[in-house]
Amino acid sequence: MITELFRPIGLHELALIWDSGMRQFPARLPHQPIFYPVTNIEYARQIARDWNTDDEKSGFSGFVTGFHVEDSYLSKFEPHIVGSAAHAEYWIPAEDLVAFNERMVGLIEVVAEYRGEPA
Repeated sequence: MITELFRPIGLHELALIWDSGMRQFPARLPHQPIFYPVTNIEYARQIARDWNTDDEKSGFSGFVTGFHVEDSYLSKFEPHIVGSAAHAEYWIPAEDLVAFNERMVGLIEVVAEYRGEPA
């Protein structure tokens, strides 16, 4: 069985995912100890639209990616609520991202995009 997850990203991260053939998320940066896919598209849209479009490092662009992960792997992690019940995400340690990528089924898809304006 598989679970559908979502990840809000910026333009730079999208380019790295594209370079992987839409098959994997890039390694985390040293100051990013966790990879946090979210459990619902509404939460991912909120981050991509409301945060990424105001962020220069995100290229003033927000994208929502959708992808599937094997349940047998994902069951090792507990979802965390980080606001309301709609704000659920998994906390995957950065050192586990390679294994996470290996347990994805199919390609990463862009399911929504948002554009902001530089200030």
